[in-house]
Amino acid sequence: MKADVGAALAPTAAKQFLREAFQPKIWRVAEYVVIPALALAVSLGLFGIFVALFGKNPLDLYYYMYLGAFGTWFSWQNTLIRAAPLILTALCTALPAQLGMVIIGGEGALLIGALTATGMALAISAAPPLVVQISMACAGMIGGGLWIMLSGALRHYRGVNETISSLLLVYIALAILNFLVEGPMRDPTSLNKPSTRNIGAANMIGNIPGTEVHWGLVFGVIAAVLSYILIYYTVFGFAARVAGGNLRAAKVVGLSVGKLILVTCFLAGAAAGLAGMMEVAAVQGAANANLAAGYGFTGILVAFLARQNPLAVIPVAVLLGGIGASDGLLQRRLDMPDASVLVLQGVIFLVVLASDSMYGRFGWFKRKAS
Repeated sequence: MKADVGAALAPTAAKQFLREAFQPKIWRVAEYVVIPALALAVSLGLFGIFVALFGKNPLDLYYYMYLGAFGTWFSWQNTLIRAAPLILTALCTALPAQLGMVIIGGEGALLIGALTATGMALAISAAPPLVVQISMACAGMIGGGLWIMLSGALRHYRGVNETISSLLLVYIALAILNFLVEGPMRDPTSLNKPSTRNIGAANMIGNIPGTEVHWGLVFGVIAAVLSYILIYYTVFGFAARVAGGNLRAAKVVGLSVGKLILVTCFLAGAAAGLAGMMEVAAVQGAANANLAAGYGFTGILVAFLARQNPLAVIPVAVLLGGIGASDGLLQRRLDMPDASVLVLQGVIFLVVLASDSMYGRFGWFKRKAS
């Protein structure tokens, strides 16, 4: 009799256990989806009002923005091409954020990664293409990693604010790019637009079969997945989140905070450096001023909108990549300047920052999670 009662109660107990284990997490995740989605909707509404003040129809704006981002297969491919570097530069902000650091120097790491990758390709141009490509990736990641690690070292050893130092390093990286491209590394045949020598067609990264999207998108997705595993399923990631939650407590329990900062910053910079390498090896073919396209700055917005979650970075990068891809269509159909998309990105960033104070304030999510 007791065995029969136990067997009857077992399914009920199992359901109760699953409900208590997963339901709170589901509603917490829902909060992190709903609030950014509302922030994005508010941003689009504000931008629509801004456009209406200049005599444009906001509904036309939204339609052409959708058409230019996701309306056709060509638009999709253009969006995914732009999303590839955004994923990697967003990781440059998202990874240090686990330690409570605000790194906004992904653009600088991208430029340095592009320069070091180009230099490597030109130095070993006689090697087999696969060797050149792997060497470029390693050089780009090392260059970008060391660049952001410098901000981490200044923060840990000298107490310099990492937000300021990483931003200033962007301008130093841009100056280095201009100096090398217009000076020691300049191709004499590049007259109108200073550029380095081309790395060679054989050394270029090809496209995903059946598409015009280069393999950088795949590498970006892999990097985001590996970053998520590192942060949430390894001892190192757990230690980083502990240090980010309470730095003093982390030191008390014996965690090597300096090592955590330096390694995390290196990995963050390596991701942005890989983005720079991909821009050279898959898009530009050489280092030039076109590398400073603002992917590093947009990556900051991607990371904040994704709540610093490496997996959430992927769809957010696709979304913002689509917004960037629609700028040409907006200019042609609505006679709007290219800077309009930058205005929208600025509005999104401000609204996202303002919405950050809303987390944990909605009782509905709390009731569902309790």
